[in-house]
Amino acid sequence: MNLVGHLRCFVVVAEELHFGRAAERLGMAQPPLSQRIQRLERELGVRLFDRSSRRVRLTAPGGLLLEEARDILVRVDRVYSVAERARLGELGTVRAGLPSDLAGPIVAALIAAFRERRPDLRLDLRETGTTEQVRALAEGALDAGVVRHPCDAHDLELGPMLAQPLGVLVPAGGGLAAAPEVRLADLGGRALVVPPREEAPGAHDEVLAGCRRHGYAPASVHEARHPGFALGLVLAGTAVALVPRSEDTAGVAWRPLAGEPLAWRTSCVWRRARDPEHARAIADFTAVATAVLRDEAGMTPLDGAPARRVVPRPSSGFLA
Repeated sequence: MNLVGHLRCFVVVAEELHFGRAAERLGMAQPPLSQRIQRLERELGVRLFDRSSRRVRLTAPGGLLLEEARDILVRVDRVYSVAERARLGELGTVRAGLPSDLAGPIVAALIAAFRERRPDLRLDLRETGTTEQVRALAEGALDAGVVRHPCDAHDLELGPMLAQPLGVLVPAGGGLAAAPEVRLADLGGRALVVPPREEAPGAHDEVLAGCRRHGYAPASVHEARHPGFALGLVLAGTAVALVPRSEDTAGVAWRPLAGEPLAWRTSCVWRRARDPEHARAIADFTAVATAVLRDEAGMTPLDGAPARRVVPRPSSGFLA
């Protein structure tokens, strides 16, 4: 007898308390389902259901067996999950996505911190935007990621929300570079460079809405996937770029925005793992990533918790 298969049938019937609905859920006809339950009852030597023309009820032995059966099925699913990951060569690996605008030093710090915490695991990092990360997490192609909000992550687990104020990258020789800070309204008439909308549509739209709300309607919007392209547009004096805090470099200057009206909201996101070992590996990655984003990228918690003192480093891919 296929005990696992019969237990699955038993659990579904116990949840539905109706053989017709249970058969529909299981994708089978009702007579074979009834036969499986009867075979399981004979094997176990107890009656699991009281059946009548009007209702189906669990017996006392059936009620005792239900939780045990569910526990067995969870463990069986874990066995299949581990076997599948082994077949794909994914045991001992955490697959994680990172936004393309995360600077090189931040990525390096994350890798070093994870190696120190979990030297027994391999970290497979993939440069990909929020939209693609959410899709890959839902499909099981990624275990965890770092995403920009707002995004559709209702079926995923989220870590602490972190804020990263945006400033403006301007040509070093212009009047804007002479001021200690810049108001968004002061950018009027200038073109704007931002990361591609397709990578994080929610964050992209939120930034543009914030610009308009504070008196800045860009003459045009350029989407820059590569940092060098964005930097070239700013150097040429044809645009400004909104980026997190960064060090000045030849020809350009970074200035904070007065009142910090714009910020990226970032968090770790992950897919719940059935295998406890894999779940611990994902938890270790998200803890390390959150700490690195706070300590190395200067992001601050939005939950009111005090942020640790950090030394600002380039955190935008525009200058990485």
